[in-house]
Amino acid sequence: MDDTLLLTVREVERELKLGRTLVYALIRRGELPSVNIDGAVRVPRSALSIWVSERTRQWSQGGDRSE
Repeated sequence: MDDTLLLTVREVERELKLGRTLVYALIRRGELPSVNIDGAVRVPRSALSIWVSERTRQWSQGGDRSE
């Protein structure tokens, strides 16, 4: 596993197989955790893993499947 702590938006796009606009929208809405370092948006790898796990759990428990 990669030990990079913070991912760029482009790296998140590749990890999630999502487009740039959607990744930025998730960040802007506060749905995807991020940090802003002097104007550079980064997503903590650990937070991304938790975010995916939470959505997977919601899905398996019959939660909102529109996400």
